[in-house]
Amino acid sequence: MARMYARRKGKSGSDKVVRNKVPEWQEMGKKEIIAKVIELRKDDHKKPEIGLILRDSYGVPSIKLSTGKKLQTILEENDIKEDYPEDLMNLFKKAIHLRKHLVDNKKDNHNKRSLQLTESKIRRLGKYYMKEHLLPEKWKYKPAEVELLLR
Repeated sequence: MARMYARRKGKSGSDKVVRNKVPEWQEMGKKEIIAKVIELRKDDHKKPEIGLILRDSYGVPSIKLSTGKKLQTILEENDIKEDYPEDLMNLFKKAIHLRKHLVDNKKDNHNKRSLQLTESKIRRLGKYYMKEHLLPEKWKYKPAEVELLLR
């Protein structure tokens, strides 16, 4: 499939190993994994970091395969909820960083375009999350409010 804003195709990546059952060499049980996920999230680790830590340090290749639930589901069941989805927060940070850069470098047209594309992604994701009821229905992207949110 082609890239959205570039006229070229994307690079292919490696495929994940197909597993239907928990490997025999995995030492942690279902309850231990859930407890470790909650502990890592309370230590302010983000969801991708939790997956990497469990994979690299504890030998858990797949949280979903081991527990039967996604990481997000485990966190929601234990009343650990985020205000904004993580991918949206990352786009917020990128947009704020680009805005600060453009204050000093007004003629940087490449980054002006990058800011436009990033804010377009934020608005599209916002529409999606409003449909999924993860954001309020009247939510609107306002750079000044987002900057205050990130501080």
